[in-house]
Amino acid sequence: MITPLPPPAPPSAACRVCRAREANLLLSTQGRTYWRCPVCRATLLDADQLPPVTEERLHYRQHRNDPADPRYRRFLAKLTEPLRQRLAPGSRGLDYGCGPGPALAAMMREAGCLVTLYDPFFYPDPAALQQTYDFITCTEVIEHFHQPAEEFARLDAMLRPGGWLALMTCFQTDDERFAAWHYRRDPTHVVFYKAETLHFIASQRGWRCEIPVKDVALMHKTPVACAFP
Repeated sequence: MITPLPPPAPPSAACRVCRAREANLLLSTQGRTYWRCPVCRATLLDADQLPPVTEERLHYRQHRNDPADPRYRRFLAKLTEPLRQRLAPGSRGLDYGCGPGPALAAMMREAGCLVTLYDPFFYPDPAALQQTYDFITCTEVIEHFHQPAEEFARLDAMLRPGGWLALMTCFQTDDERFAAWHYRRDPTHVVFYKAETLHFIASQRGWRCEIPVKDVALMHKTPVACAFP
């Protein structure tokens, strides 16, 4: 009698967040396959299933983020309030991935900051990416990154020493709830971060990561050391 061979192990995929060489299969659900990085603990949609740009554009046009909506402003205040406490008056920032209704930029301008807008679909100004800033905000943006490691390298290059990168995204918690999680079901959400993932991203670049409230991370880029004679 010939004993049947066991099924082959599923292939591994590289982590697009920390560039670890191998990620492990987490689960497949509703036609989508997700990988877990054993190093940074990010969860990633399979690279072959990333949504096309045309699909993303149509989905983003459905967003209704009114800068005058008090409920939306309260939601954004989870990030803007702790960030403002860490900034000098007149700080210059970039709202990266601001979307069609840049409410956060309006709130930071009201606080006395100078804010530039950039969004690949709604404010595609390449000049904004050639400057440096005291702070950069990404609210509900990093979960859309197809190539997170490249995006974080770009943000690092634009952030001045001593500057702040302010991130807002729903932190992933229980794997048991991942398949039914509303955040996963958004077709444009392709990478999911645990709090420890964001700490790891910061440590890779020598930044300090603070989590003042759930779903918000403030990353402080190391200031340039003063040279004394």
